[in-house]
Amino acid sequence: QVQLVESGGGLVQPGGSLRLSCAASGSLFSIFHMGWYRQPPGSGREWVGTISDGDGDITRYVDSVKGRFTISRDNAKRTVYLQMNSLKPEDTAVYFCQARFQGAEFWGQGTQVTVSS
Repeated sequence: QVQLVESGGGLVQPGGSLRLSCAASGSLFSIFHMGWYRQPPGSGREWVGTISDGDGDITRYVDSVKGRFTISRDNAKRTVYLQMNSLKPEDTAVYFCQARFQGAEFWGQGTQVTVSS
């Protein structure tokens, strides 16, 4: 079992940046593949990107955020990050992190990101 707590959301103007954090409980953080998802208003949850377990040397992103968003992890701090640059109004959503290991999935409660002038 692992508990995830996201933070770092807020209101930002178009073109701005935010860094989301997802802190995990437990001592086995490095074994989890970590992912970020988002749920725009009135829409379903969609995948944003993932980072591999261990050193996190493999990352993947949905096309709409490639070149703007970066996922990283710090296993010593049991935290995964989502750096979001050049934000657009269509990035407005509740952002969730996910931990995945051998078919088991754990989710955080989400953090709101609003991109608006």
